[in-house]
Amino acid sequence: MADDLFEKSATPGVVDPYAPLAARMRPRNLDEFSGQKHLLAPGKLLRRAIEADRIQSIILFGPPGVGKTSLASIIAAGTRSRFERLSGVEAAVADIRRVIASASQRRRNSGEKTTLFLDEIHRLNKAQQDVLLPDIENGVISLIGATTHNPFFFVINALVSRSQVFELKPLEESEIGDLLRRAVADRERGLGTMKIELGEDAVKHWAKVSDGDGRKALNALEIAARTTPAGEDGVIRMDRAVAEESIQKKAVLYDANEDAHYDTISAFIKSVRGSDPDASLYWLAKMLYAGEDVRFIARRLAILAAEDIGLADPMGLVLANSCFQIVELIGMPEARIPLAETTVYLATAPKSNSAYVGIDAALDDIKSGRLQEVPKKLRDTSYKGAKKLGHGEGYEYAHKHDMHYVEQEYMSVKKQYYVPTEMGREKKIKEYMELLKKSVAGRKRGQGTGDGGQV
Repeated sequence: MADDLFEKSATPGVVDPYAPLAARMRPRNLDEFSGQKHLLAPGKLLRRAIEADRIQSIILFGPPGVGKTSLASIIAAGTRSRFERLSGVEAAVADIRRVIASASQRRRNSGEKTTLFLDEIHRLNKAQQDVLLPDIENGVISLIGATTHNPFFFVINALVSRSQVFELKPLEESEIGDLLRRAVADRERGLGTMKIELGEDAVKHWAKVSDGDGRKALNALEIAARTTPAGEDGVIRMDRAVAEESIQKKAVLYDANEDAHYDTISAFIKSVRGSDPDASLYWLAKMLYAGEDVRFIARRLAILAAEDIGLADPMGLVLANSCFQIVELIGMPEARIPLAETTVYLATAPKSNSAYVGIDAALDDIKSGRLQEVPKKLRDTSYKGAKKLGHGEGYEYAHKHDMHYVEQEYMSVKKQYYVPTEMGREKKIKEYMELLKKSVAGRKRGQGTGDGGQV
C-alpha cells in the first residue's frame, strides 16, 4: 500500500497542518525544487526521465535534508505507475515479496507498472536486497532507493549495477535562504499567516550552520516562529540572536566507520602530505568537533610521519610518537593542542617516502622472487662447528677501515631498494653515502681519506 506521504503529495492542495514545516513545504514539482542543478536543471538526464515518466531503477544518495524523499514524492505525483513505499528500517523479506507479488499480478492483469520507493535502502541486509534482483531485471518493478550512505559500499553490487546512481549534494547557502523566505511567505503551507519579520542576518546564520541541510534550516525557522514572542504590534521579529538560539550547535555529518569518517581522515592525511598546514588544521578541527577518537588521529599521524616525512626529517616520527603518548594520557579537550602542533610540524616538514617505497619493493621481491641465501661470510659464528662450515670466512669488520666502511657483498644478488632524495635531512644522508663510495675508490687508488668521515 502506498505511503501517506506520497498519497498526499499526489493530491495538490492537501496539506497536513500538523506536519512539520519541512514536510509541509516539500516541493510539489521540479520548478519548486531547490538545489541539485547538476541533476535537475533543464536538459539534465534525471529531469528528463522524471518529466517523461521514464524512471527506471535509480539510487539517490547524499546527506540528510537535500531532497531525496522530495524527489520521490514528485515522481509519485507525476507517474502513471503504481507507487509503493517501504523503509529499510522496518521492511522484512515478506514485505518486499508482498509488494513484488502485487506488482506482478497488476502487470499481468492491467499492464500497470509499479515503482517501489525504498527509503534507507542501506538498512536492508544482503538477503533482503537479493529478493529485489530478479524482478528489477525482468521489469516487474522499478526501484527508487534513497540513502545517506555511499551505495557502492552499502548496497550489493548486483543491485547497483542494475540501477543508475545519482549523488545529491548539500544545498548552497543561497538555496537554503530561498527556502526560508519562501516558507515565511507561503500562506497555504508555510508560515505566511503569521506576522513574521525575517532578518537577513537570521537567514544567513541558519543557511550557514545548517551545513546544506534544508530540513534542519526549516525546523530551526519553525521553532523560532513558534517560540519567539511577538512585539506590541503583533510582529514576530527574527534576528541573529533568535536564529542562534533556535539552532545552537552545528551538527557535523561524521558517522564513525562510515563515509564521512573515511573521507575526512583521507582529506586530513592528504593535506598534511601536501604540505598545507591550514587545510590540515581544518580537517583536524572537523574530526575533533565531531568527536573522533584522538588516539585514532594520533595513530594516523605516526604512520604518516614514517611514510611521508621519513628520513627527510626523522624528528617527525619522534614527535608523532610523543603526541600519541600524550593524547592517550590527557584526552580532550587538551589533546587538541599536541595534535595541532604535530599536524603543523608534519605538514611543514620536508617530505620523503623513500623508506616506505624501499621496504615495499623489498617485500615484493621476497613474495615474488627467489629467496636469497644468506652469504656464508655473514652467517652466525657463535656456535661450535660454525667455522668448519665456512661461516664468517672472509667477513670484513667495518670499524677496522677508514670511515668505518668497507665495500663487501651483503646479499648474493645486488639490488638497490633505498634511494635517498634531496629533501631535508635525507640530502645529508645521500651526500654521506656518496662520500663512502668515493672513499672506497680512493683506497683502490691507494689514496685513503684521512678524515673522520663526518658530513
